[in-house]
Amino acid sequence: MNTNACGKTQNRSSMLSLVLLVLLITSVQPTGAQEQADNTYIEGAVLWQQSSGERQALSYQAFALARLMLDRDLRMNRRDRKPRAVIVDLDETILDNSRYEGMLLQQRVNYNQKTWTEWCNRAEATAVPGAVEFLRYASSRGVKVFYITNRNDSQKQGTATNLKKLGFPSVNDQTLLVQTDLKNSTKEPRRQSVAVKFRIVLLMGDDLNDFSDVFENSRTVDSRMAAADRYQEEFGKRFIMLPNAMYGNWESAIYGYNFKLSEAEKAEKRKSLLKGY
Repeated sequence: MNTNACGKTQNRSSMLSLVLLVLLITSVQPTGAQEQADNTYIEGAVLWQQSSGERQALSYQAFALARLMLDRDLRMNRRDRKPRAVIVDLDETILDNSRYEGMLLQQRVNYNQKTWTEWCNRAEATAVPGAVEFLRYASSRGVKVFYITNRNDSQKQGTATNLKKLGFPSVNDQTLLVQTDLKNSTKEPRRQSVAVKFRIVLLMGDDLNDFSDVFENSRTVDSRMAAADRYQEEFGKRFIMLPNAMYGNWESAIYGYNFKLSEAEKAEKRKSLLKGY
């Protein structure tokens, strides 16, 4: 074999080895998109949720207002014999998952069902300030507490364990209503199932979708703002909102509910809505 042929053979061998090495590396490592999620923009929101006295105060304020509204209803509608109910969302309404959000930031990965299910089943979420006390008070006054959440069946047992461990009242299969259709996240049928037998005095949540299908059907930034304006008389009376800037349908509306956008496209959507002067 001449030297040129020998050199070509060596080059081909080296190239083949390089290709095999690249294939091996990419086959055992997570995808780049998963490893380098562009989620640092929520760092301030997570820190605020975990570290600010203001968040504590707003949570206590929400549950204090809920108690005032509940007492008002018990006093003014004493002749109404239909049993009363309070409906609460779970995540960032009565359960604090900011440690999960912190993990996503630290590991530079996005939310996904695998890590979320693992977190739910660890049953380590803490209680939102004031939540346990208010719901135990409501229960002591004969008001039924319903927990309507878009956690699913695979997360239900861990969720029930978490709620019971924290001291939340009346946690059972009748009151803990999870999402059973993974393709449909609406809570309206579950709210309506409660309304059949109970008069719903209060609904509490951190997302507009926790209150009415009007908000669930408002899927743009402008329409959600308009719906909030239209129902302004309900807030602080029948609808009680908890603070959560970490995530929610407000952000999905920014992306047009297009969950296939790239990190760069999502960043551009966020920037396009920023207002300055």
